Amino acid sequence: MVQPVNEQSKFIDAEYHIWGASVVKGEEGKYHMYYSRWPYELGHMAWVTHSEVAYAIADKAEGPYKHVNVALPARGKGFWDGTTTHNPTVFKKDGKYYLYYMGSTSDVIAKQPTSMKNKDWWIYRNNQRIGVAWSEKPAGPWRRLDKPVIDVASNAEAPDALMTSNPAINLAPDGSVFAVYKAVGKQAGWQAVDMNGSAGWQVSKGDRVRYMLAFADNPLGPFTKHDETIFELKGSEDEHMIAEDPFVWSQDGKYYAIVTDIQGRFTGDKGALALMESNNGYDWKQAKHPKVLPSKILKEDGTYTEYKIERPQLLLEGNIPIYLFGALGITVNGVHRGHACNLRIKLEQ
Repeated sequence: MVQPVNEQSKFIDAEYHIWGASVVKGEEGKYHMYYSRWPYELGHMAWVTHSEVAYAIADKAEGPYKHVNVALPARGKGFWDGTTTHNPTVFKKDGKYYLYYMGSTSDVIAKQPTSMKNKDWWIYRNNQRIGVAWSEKPAGPWRRLDKPVIDVASNAEAPDALMTSNPAINLAPDGSVFAVYKAVGKQAGWQAVDMNGSAGWQVSKGDRVRYMLAFADNPLGPFTKHDETIFELKGSEDEHMIAEDPFVWSQDGKYYAIVTDIQGRFTGDKGALALMESNNGYDWKQAKHPKVLPSKILKEDGTYTEYKIERPQLLLEGNIPIYLFGALGITVNGVHRGHACNLRIKLEQ
């Protein structure tokens, strides 16, 4: 189904890095995109501290998309998502639009911790939680819950005891809501550090990165978590991460997910996109033909993109995938991910 791409397939802004984009078709026939962006001048890693969920619109699925406004701006350090909103995913149910996202906050805003070598960067990262906003119209206005819709576990031994982020949420075959999300636990010897970092420099990166599952009857929750991690493989127990950035949906009574194959364990191609499937939402396996996209994407001129696609999102019409949107890094002056943009890839039936 995957078609070659060209330069017009990029959604790019000279002043901003752009990351994962989620698109939904509105009642009026236009296409509404929600995407992450943060100031280009701050560098790629500033997504943790300065990202915001922005909104763009197009007359056709293939674009071009035009920025309209910021859908979910920072609300201030008094809120759990006070500084950062990131990695949105949207769907429509019963006449309302539900926009899920990762949010974070910290009191160390003035220091602008835009490097992973800065302890404050990890404070922002460890404060990540999953939220939801909703609206009767895709253009908003959006209302938000004042608490995360998927929070960390109270059990310090749980795989999601430290942080929850990167929501992948959609409708299950029975019409309920199911969520796959990124989880990090508290590794042995973890020391609690408050949002100001007053306990010292011992800020934990946490345990392995894994994915978990939760179900809800209502898009606004509450979500009931499944205790075990998913997308696991025999022999992968000690690997830091094997899957990343899932997109999930249901079709013909089954659950599906597209994930980034970090280690190449599903497709044999590190960084490729892999198709996973499940009959119940709990037990997942790679599809018979798992490779959705290789780690390098074919262009119309016969060459390939230099970097892989990340944060995949499908545009579904009648539950049929017609476009795949993904984040793409572009080299600038020899620097990897010098300018992040979003790439849309046409899918032919």
